[in-house]
Amino acid sequence: MDVLIEIFGSANFWAAAIRIATPLIFGVLGALICERAGVLNLGIEGIFVAGAMAGWLAVYLGAGLWGGVLVAMLTGAVFGLLHALLTVILGLSQHVSGIGITLLATSLSYFTYRTALPNVTSPPRIVPFSPLNIPGLSDLPFIGPALFQQTPLTFLALAFVALVAIVLYRTPLGLAIRAVGDNPASVEAQGLSVRGLRIGAVVAGSALMALGGAFLTMSAFDAFFFGMVNGRGWICIALVVFASWQPGKALLGALLFGAFDAFQIRLQAEIGQVVPGQVFLMLPYLLSIVALVLVARRADYPRALLQPWFKGQRH
Repeated sequence: MDVLIEIFGSANFWAAAIRIATPLIFGVLGALICERAGVLNLGIEGIFVAGAMAGWLAVYLGAGLWGGVLVAMLTGAVFGLLHALLTVILGLSQHVSGIGITLLATSLSYFTYRTALPNVTSPPRIVPFSPLNIPGLSDLPFIGPALFQQTPLTFLALAFVALVAIVLYRTPLGLAIRAVGDNPASVEAQGLSVRGLRIGAVVAGSALMALGGAFLTMSAFDAFFFGMVNGRGWICIALVVFASWQPGKALLGALLFGAFDAFQIRLQAEIGQVVPGQVFLMLPYLLSIVALVLVARRADYPRALLQPWFKGQRH
């Protein structure tokens, strides 16, 4: 019990939890936007990898950190557009297309890395984003080091949570996106383009997913290496269900998983000599599955999710 109190009462623990949650926040928001428009994007894992590689490579070649962020978003948007063309325009299986995008984006990223840097034996380093020191706020007890000493991309992720919530629930565009994921026929009856809204949502959502990957190479670490995404994209797909397709709950789910992951790291350091290390690595995923099971039954999913739409179609 003393160990648990020490862990959960530490500002460093919560700073780590927020840092671990940041790429998940980007990813779950991107997946949420896609699915709110009725399109499942299983290309998220590959888009994470592509965003991580493209952003890092752009910075390595001299584009600057924010230039790398822009390149990562554009890369994600391109793969999102490809997924949208296959699923929205051609009406192909969203599952198959998404898995194909993941395989394509991952393989293309590794190929580009090997082609651009054929002779390197270890990943070249860049200068990543540094934690901000916000006058007055960073010096606050507990919350200062936990929240206000993060890198700019963490604050950008939190800003996107608010922005996505405002757009979805306070603007005509958000109403149209939610409607196209629930009842496309009503959207078409209003003279709006179902295809246009879905394509736009998938492209925008994929750009956010790529930011999750860019965070890994430009903020959490300072290099690109194989396997660094490590299933975070699939975790985001599960977190969307946990969040019931709501941005506020998506933030909570990402922070919850970040806390689970940070907890296993600290717990492993405390009692790792007694319990096998694999148990600790399994812990955040096990707790996430339990949380997902408890919430999923009450989830209010978009009614037209996974359903292709063709002009003039009636259900």
